[in-house]
Amino acid sequence: MTDGTDRPDSPQPGPASGGYGYPQPGPSNPYQPEPATGQPGQGFGPPPTAAESFPPPIPETFTPGPTPDWQAMADASESQRKKRRMLTIAGGVLAVLLVAGGTTYFLMSGGDQPDGKPTASSSGSPTPSGGAKSPSRNPDDDYPTLPGEPNVLRDYNGKTGIALGPGASLGELSMRTEVRFKGAPDSYAQGAEAAVDVTRSFSVSTRAYNTTEGGSHMAVSQGDGDSYSFELGFEVVNGKKAWVFRVQTGDKGQAATAQQIVVDNVDTVKKWALLTGTYDAEKKTIALWVDDKLAGQAQIAGIWPGPGPVQLGRARHHGIWSASWEGALDHIRIFDQAINQEQITALKNNKPGKLKPVHAWLV
Repeated sequence: MTDGTDRPDSPQPGPASGGYGYPQPGPSNPYQPEPATGQPGQGFGPPPTAAESFPPPIPETFTPGPTPDWQAMADASESQRKKRRMLTIAGGVLAVLLVAGGTTYFLMSGGDQPDGKPTASSSGSPTPSGGAKSPSRNPDDDYPTLPGEPNVLRDYNGKTGIALGPGASLGELSMRTEVRFKGAPDSYAQGAEAAVDVTRSFSVSTRAYNTTEGGSHMAVSQGDGDSYSFELGFEVVNGKKAWVFRVQTGDKGQAATAQQIVVDNVDTVKKWALLTGTYDAEKKTIALWVDDKLAGQAQIAGIWPGPGPVQLGRARHHGIWSASWEGALDHIRIFDQAINQEQITALKNNKPGKLKPVHAWLV
């Protein structure tokens, strides 16, 4: 068979040292999604509530929407970013002037009102020690899509917008936005271009909420030719529900050259998990992290740089789209380096600090 997702008939290797998952050669999977059941579970981020339940699957056939004008979207996003930067600078200057004016008044008046009591803050806002906490969310997070393009995810760290397919939708929660997929062929999102050069070191990370217990369902992948270059998601492997990070190492996804890391001893259904796949081009190793724990790693020859853009909610197999995601995703990030455990822990806590992705959506 020619698709890299077909697993050869050979014994499975044992657990990888230092992790609780195991690497495997190319898998075999019918990619037949099963219906979701039950209600969303708990995770380290607010799960969808009953009022936010996913809509039922739609018919298999669909008509794709028009191709977005990616250059215009990128220009609009850059223009919006510059405007916000200028407004931020202007606001900072105004704040400095107000503070300076208040300090001058305080010094000239002696800091007391006529009755001898300390002067109250002119703003009346609480002090840092006993008042309300400042929002932890960046103001730009209120704009998860491009200006004037409500169905195109905004790239906070680059210029790669991701257009939602007809069957994908955004879910607005109190402090975040997630993208939701129904497990149907038209339920996906596609980028304007490849998000990363897979011949070099990279990492792909997303918070994932899977609502189905069978089949194969990919959260993030790259490629639209004969096969994916990498894919990250959920799959039933040897009868067990598992998280999977899989790469193609040979031209056009030959079965014998697919490599993967599988972890099947953790909860994979109706619970949020931070999934991170990494590739170290110098050491020629791939690894899968679940939350901030190393699930496993494997030595490979390299990754085949198949053509095509980044994908959310599906992957390319045998020249067709399959493995439709059923559930929700957010905090999607791509890095041009193989990040380590400390950095992944920072991502899990949503405090990346100086760690900057080359692309970021819904963060």
